[in-house]
Amino acid sequence: MGVSETYERGRRLLVERPFLALVVVVGVLLFLDLLYKLGTGAVGIATVVGHVWNGTVIGLIIGLAGIGLSLTYSILGFANFSHGDYLTAGAFSGWATSYLVAGLGSSADLAALFLLTASPRAVGVTIASKPLAVFLGLGVAVVFTVVLALFLDRVVYEPMRDAGGISLLIASIGVALAIRYAVVFVYSTDIRGLTAGDVPRSRLTIVDGAVVIDAHEVALVVGAVALMLGVHLLLQRTTLGKAMRAMADNKDLARVTGIPTERVITATWIIGAALAGSAGYLIALKRGAMNYNLGWVLLLLIFAAVILGGIGSVYGAILGGVAIGVVNNLSLVWIPSDFARVAAFLIMILILLFRPEGIYGGVKTA
Repeated sequence: MGVSETYERGRRLLVERPFLALVVVVGVLLFLDLLYKLGTGAVGIATVVGHVWNGTVIGLIIGLAGIGLSLTYSILGFANFSHGDYLTAGAFSGWATSYLVAGLGSSADLAALFLLTASPRAVGVTIASKPLAVFLGLGVAVVFTVVLALFLDRVVYEPMRDAGGISLLIASIGVALAIRYAVVFVYSTDIRGLTAGDVPRSRLTIVDGAVVIDAHEVALVVGAVALMLGVHLLLQRTTLGKAMRAMADNKDLARVTGIPTERVITATWIIGAALAGSAGYLIALKRGAMNYNLGWVLLLLIFAAVILGGIGSVYGAILGGVAIGVVNNLSLVWIPSDFARVAAFLIMILILLFRPEGIYGGVKTA
């Protein structure tokens, strides 16, 4: 490509899509500013790597939760606003189990353990000191959330199956409020500290500093990647996965060809709820604390990840989650932490302006 052709393309871009040109210029300037900050020592390489690592960890959880939301949308045809509160229900049920298991034989009574009011340091729940409690808690978080989702489907969503997406969306908002304030009724609005402070950590030395990685982050990454791989294999290698993809493409045709649609819907709720419950438990493990608003606060980021990746795409939800998480954390190089989420949503808006269907737009459940 010659100089004249390059010039002509640049001129055409400025004339036809000036806003896109502005975005490109701003992106280049931010990249150059980052290089300048790194070169002058205003920001360390270790700091940037740390932001990327933390963003990836959070992004994997957002993507994990986003898979369930994407599956629900592509197969059931509505945006499930109660999905965030499934995360909350899973987190509280799982951590109540972890505390009960870890606190056996301690001085804390059963009520304090179940209500998560016992001292985290006294109970000592970490992946290193009480791995059985953590794994059992994760299992209960998954099972409880699945049972809750199936119950709510039978009571609320199944009778409204043919009511349309808007009616189901409004019903899901009511379900979200019901779950949230059921949690408040049992656990109150107080923030619950969960893990002991002495989580094993390692320092990864990088040029001008070190990135601290703790055992909970490693467990979270391993668990999230394993679950994502499991969903991939299920969708691509099993009869159920093929049926789910067929329903996502054309529900009426799937029904005519003999696919048991109600069974597929049930499987969709099971998978989506299991991923939501595990994501809620794991994000609480990462943060070391939670309250009744855990899932509701994350819901906007989960929706952003699903929309950014392409509504209905499992892989898009994963990629969108990681992108949102990394941008959310890397933006701390330039702006205060209170505005980090603004940067994440801004990136989503900018990408959708130029690719409205999302990164994996048009790809259903795969």
